[in-house]
Amino acid sequence: MEHVSIAAEKIFEIAGFPITNSLLTSVIVIILLIVLGVIVGSKAKYIPSKIQIFFEMMIDGIWGLAKGVSPHFAHEFFPLTMTLFLFILFSNWIGLLPGFSALGIKHVIDGKEILTPVFRAGTADLNTTIALAIISMVMVQYYGIKHVGLKLHLGKFFNFKNPVDAFVGILELVSEFSKIISFAFRLFGNIFAGEILLVVITSLIPLLLPLPFLGLEIFVGFIQAVVFSVLTMVFISSALEVHHS
Repeated sequence: MEHVSIAAEKIFEIAGFPITNSLLTSVIVIILLIVLGVIVGSKAKYIPSKIQIFFEMMIDGIWGLAKGVSPHFAHEFFPLTMTLFLFILFSNWIGLLPGFSALGIKHVIDGKEILTPVFRAGTADLNTTIALAIISMVMVQYYGIKHVGLKLHLGKFFNFKNPVDAFVGILELVSEFSKIISFAFRLFGNIFAGEILLVVITSLIPLLLPLPFLGLEIFVGFIQAVVFSVLTMVFISSALEVHHS
């Protein structure tokens, strides 16, 4: 039977550093995106190929969302949000490939033969989603300090002119940290739950029944990538606004 674990499983070690199945898959996704980027960029034509059309549609879509959120600063944070979108999208989708989780390492636990998958979607690991959320929120603070100024930006969180402003500042600070938790658990929960659903459905009826659920998870994976990117845009745009008391 296939072993289902919330935590990513260690596959091997390199110089004492544990390599988990989710980390291995994330590295594969990064290499895949680099290779695709080089291929599509070097072979871009006036009459685009199908793969060029696919990437152009995604880039145009995210660019349009960025311009809608912040017309004046979209060009500055677009590379960040586009990178997040592509990494999350491909990480979500790679775990849905047929046979992706079938390759595993067999071992016996409590007399039962358990299959530990060699590959696991990076976004189905809470460590990865927390890392993505931290990157997103750190960049929010960076753009806020860069365009608004250190004093005015931190003034949102540390304002001791009166008790009311001080309390509001504390709430703003707590809100910033809660965004990291919300980002991480929303993405992890949706992708991990989807993979578990497909494993259960496939184990019960392995033929045609999983197809509608597979289509649903493809759609969910796309939506989650869009939501993460758009929320990052919105938070950056909000940080660029000058807050007055």
